[in-house]
Amino acid sequence: MCAADPPLSRYRPVSQLRVAVHEIDRARVPAVDAHIHLGRWLTEDGDWMVKDVPALIGLMDELNLRGMVNLDGRWGRELAENIERYDAAHPGRFATFCHVDWSQTAEPGFGERLAGQLRRNVAEGAAGLKVWKDVGLRVRDDRGELVMLDDPRLDPLWAAVGEAGIPIALHTADPVAFFEPIDERNERLELLGARPDWSFSGPEFPPFERLMEAMESMIARHPATTVIGVHAGCWPENLGFASRMLDTYPNFHVDIAARIAELGRQPRATRALMLRHPGRVLFGTDEIPPDRDVYRIHFRFMETDDEAFAHSLDDPPLMGRWTISGLDLPDEVLQRVYAGNALDLVPRLA
Repeated sequence: MCAADPPLSRYRPVSQLRVAVHEIDRARVPAVDAHIHLGRWLTEDGDWMVKDVPALIGLMDELNLRGMVNLDGRWGRELAENIERYDAAHPGRFATFCHVDWSQTAEPGFGERLAGQLRRNVAEGAAGLKVWKDVGLRVRDDRGELVMLDDPRLDPLWAAVGEAGIPIALHTADPVAFFEPIDERNERLELLGARPDWSFSGPEFPPFERLMEAMESMIARHPATTVIGVHAGCWPENLGFASRMLDTYPNFHVDIAARIAELGRQPRATRALMLRHPGRVLFGTDEIPPDRDVYRIHFRFMETDDEAFAHSLDDPPLMGRWTISGLDLPDEVLQRVYAGNALDLVPRLA
């Protein structure tokens, strides 16, 4: 009777728990996916993320998704073609957010130029602004210095967003483990092994906490600008941070996109946050491309009190080798989180 010692990559334990299982085929109340990618900038072949839009709408109807926020608008012709393909062709079902061209930071005076580009994007139909994690991690100025979210030179851009009355979907940093050494103590070891380019633990990157400080500083300085801190406020491992931000800044919101692995391993804290701030949390998946079975995991997480179920279709789950438990949200909270809050911030979908 020798003990087996398989490598972690081959370890596939089978749980012996016998727990409740509720299969949720569609959202209990109409939902909006406020964080999805439908464009071209993230695809390997440069083609649309979703090839068949009518088939996507059929899937949305099947799942009780009344709308989606497409974060892939970019700017210029790319923005126009996203809006034409989704928003204009299917009114009320899609709203496209733009980006701005961060390469402009390589020349002095970039804040006003970015603000001007934002205003043009809105005039051309953008429903919001997506700001990605490259700001703070890779975007540099003419001196080669990293540009942080709270850089005063960006104030004209953030002010222009507030004046336009649109929200920012803001992604700064990444899971905390991505900023730690890739070693036996890292809880995302398998994921970082598969995607070493997602590691930000080197000296060329700022500490995780500095990125959070920059985000809070920017939000505090621009109270008239609505910010959605995507991925559970960009720090799902610390819901105390998200809760404090929501308590302190009325212009701050969060979504749950791509973070049910984190939220579902602390279901009581997650549920308490949503019950305390039912008007400030948005539903989203960040799934690329949209997937029927992934939505059903999300619905089970939101609607049931099931325990110890898989948060991913992957085996093993690269986002963490643990299971999650459901939130069992009451209908009045579910209605706000599933759709009501997104409709308030993105009225095109209403």
